[in-house]
Amino acid sequence: MLDIFKGKFAAMGFTEQSPIQTAVAEPMAAGKSVLGLAPTGSGKTLAFTWPMLENVRVGDGIQALILAPSQELAMQTTNVVRDWAQLVDAKVLAITGGANVKRQMEKLKKHPEIIVGTPGRITNLIADGKLKLGHLKLMIVDEADELLTDETLDQIREILDATFAETLQLGFFSATETKILDELPRWFGQQVEKIDVRAIDQTQGEVRHRTMEVGNSHRVDLLKRISRVDHLRALVFFNKMQELQHVSVELRHQHVDFVALTSNQRQVDREKALRLFRQGKVELLLTTDLAARGLDVPELPAVINYQLPKDVTTYIHRSGRTGRMGAEGLVLTLGNDHDVRDFKKMMKSTDYDIKPGYLVDYKIVDTKPSKVAPTLTFEHVSNPADVANGRHRVEGQGHPDHVAHAVVPNEPKPFKAPAKPKKKRSHNKHSKKKGMRKKNRERFNQD
Repeated sequence: MLDIFKGKFAAMGFTEQSPIQTAVAEPMAAGKSVLGLAPTGSGKTLAFTWPMLENVRVGDGIQALILAPSQELAMQTTNVVRDWAQLVDAKVLAITGGANVKRQMEKLKKHPEIIVGTPGRITNLIADGKLKLGHLKLMIVDEADELLTDETLDQIREILDATFAETLQLGFFSATETKILDELPRWFGQQVEKIDVRAIDQTQGEVRHRTMEVGNSHRVDLLKRISRVDHLRALVFFNKMQELQHVSVELRHQHVDFVALTSNQRQVDREKALRLFRQGKVELLLTTDLAARGLDVPELPAVINYQLPKDVTTYIHRSGRTGRMGAEGLVLTLGNDHDVRDFKKMMKSTDYDIKPGYLVDYKIVDTKPSKVAPTLTFEHVSNPADVANGRHRVEGQGHPDHVAHAVVPNEPKPFKAPAKPKKKRSHNKHSKKKGMRKKNRERFNQD
């Protein structure tokens, strides 16, 4: 690490690097391609930022490209890298979908040394001839288990075609290992050194993993009550946009403060939602797995799985949003009895200590509350006049398990005015016709 980086690192209050930062420093500085596997929140961004900046030559054009799966993660990474890059006068530019492409092209004319972006926008600019990567030396694929799938995998290979891939240094970083990460040499045509520190990394703080059983019709109400827990802010994860939108309507109707972060929002709305949540002005951030992938919210107290994660990998990434860098955290998984049973079965092969949790007096506790006692007093008294509110177990008045209404002697009864007799109304709709028929008969007999 450069001396200027060491000074800033110490000024930030850190005393030692995390395992992943230590492990990848030497091979990356030597120009080797690496696969870095480390838990979420363990400092992977700085792990590739430091050696990358050590090799950057200011004024030599675009030399490093960092790819991220979402606009939010790309902007978050940009802010981190830019904070360190200014120490060596290197320029960092974010190129993401959802932002003004003309403005991005104007900023490209300033010849930044480092680009952070999403694969879709990067490939579009390459295809239009607006982005040249002939001098690229390093490409980082962050959240590689997510990016190296389906369409984004094809886009990354297109990006490689625009570079001198034979000499390009590659870096892949992830918290979980998928099949394709074991096949990187076949996909990218070069050897990749695997560095896995997940077993020795202790940077994550103590995180409680709890389930809360609730019927589907009462789940929104439970989320509302959880939002009132003191000092609790939470990322709330959904599997489907339709359910997220439904819950948003219900929470808004119940006057719960929240924001939503989804892939179909405008960039300005997404940035505003994240800003309000990070500033603590709202308690809940409703989101999906893709939109929140890799997000870093400092000292986030909790994560709520409103809908069950589809697999163990998804749960690892969701729960990794809390308990980062030694902080405490809480992960709540909501569901009915069938959901909870299926969830425990899915997580049985993991090391997570998952227990039931309960909401009591605006606190999440591990002890199941006892049944609420009736709001009656059960001491036996000899004088009925001592009975509070006229309801009590009274000595000598039947079986002690029966609650009797006490009768206080000489107590005047409240005066009730006699009810006025109601005037009866005839409901015989034929009465008038009967009278007319009798009158006509009498007239006929007289004639």
